[in-house]
Amino acid sequence: MGEFTIKMPDVGEGVAEAELVEWMVKIGDPVREDMMVAAVMTDKATVEIPTPVSGTVVWLGGEVGDTIAVKAPLIRIATDGADEKPATPETVDATTEPQQATTTNEPALMPPKSATPAAPATPPARQPSPEFDKPLAAPSVRLLARENGIDLRLLRGSGPAGRILREDVEHYLARGADPAPAVSGLAKKTAREEIKLTGLRRRIAEKMVVSTSRIPHITYVEEVDVTALEELRAKMNAERRPDQPKLTLLPFLMRAMVKAVVEQPDVNATFDDDAGVLTRFGAVHIGIATQTAAGLAVPVVKHAEARGIWDCASEMNRLAEATRAGTATRDELTGSTITITSLGALGGIVSTPVINHPEVAIVGVNKIAIRPIWDGTQFVPRKMMNLSSSFDHRIVDGWNAATFVQRLRVLMETPALIFIEG
Repeated sequence: MGEFTIKMPDVGEGVAEAELVEWMVKIGDPVREDMMVAAVMTDKATVEIPTPVSGTVVWLGGEVGDTIAVKAPLIRIATDGADEKPATPETVDATTEPQQATTTNEPALMPPKSATPAAPATPPARQPSPEFDKPLAAPSVRLLARENGIDLRLLRGSGPAGRILREDVEHYLARGADPAPAVSGLAKKTAREEIKLTGLRRRIAEKMVVSTSRIPHITYVEEVDVTALEELRAKMNAERRPDQPKLTLLPFLMRAMVKAVVEQPDVNATFDDDAGVLTRFGAVHIGIATQTAAGLAVPVVKHAEARGIWDCASEMNRLAEATRAGTATRDELTGSTITITSLGALGGIVSTPVINHPEVAIVGVNKIAIRPIWDGTQFVPRKMMNLSSSFDHRIVDGWNAATFVQRLRVLMETPALIFIEG
């Protein structure tokens, strides 16, 4: 009988600690080799940690929401010795599979697979079994299941090694499976629920506090006539190739921003207020605020200045899908120089977007509505949209903010200008 300790692995890139966002086991649970036991988060990228040994969980190194240092003990597993696993927490069995055979007991990180095969037409349900029946699933899939009151042990995964995919959960719901029991109206009114903020939700809260407490915001709102742009967009979508994505308004806005920042370079920048240094960027890395099941994330379309409309749309769609699936990498979620936020059809008339610190500008998109506009002789119906944009007033004066947004308005109202080089 021995004991094996899994330590918090070194995730690289100078990261010294990670937040524990999910335990997939509890004390007393049996585990088998390669089974996922925990999920941790660093800079909004969530990864799962497997165990390289089989045995029984005897100790957990923290609670969900705790921050654990790299190389600190994470979990201890009692091994029975029959499987010839190490007898002390400081060694690793040399017969462990290649991706986990190291000279330390830090497991290889295993992020969720990006390839997602289609779910079977009718995945058979099964009875839950406590013994060695911890389903394989990404944190985002577990969150979706919890939100809908689904026991993942009832599903048969269609992914590699029986991994449960988002499509499996959605298909289970589509079949009319009964989720968690309904709460009575009285219970809904009287129940008191306390929810500890963890993972992405906590990081969002922390970042909002930093942004609003350290950045003096100025918000400028401008009305834009997008009638011509919407006509062009509809025509381009009607003639797009099968391999091209359907265009939304955002790729056009991205290209307009690329042109506008040339005249107002201070808005495509980051500000280190501790050092008092503004860093302007020649490249335009546009963050796209994206809603996920776990909260708001900001994947980044790198080098938008080198991309055309279709390329911007393809990359934006790819990043949004990866972010919602929980497979976006740390590099894909960092490095933005200016951000777009949009609520689409829910965009309202006006908003006051919060700057993505340490950037100095964010462009907010409100919904498109048909409004009567006076053309000099009569009122005509036009498709109108407001841009609600916020700026760091320490860097961007009101005049410069207005000039930047006015340039965006001109480019979007005359979309042919977006395609002119130079």
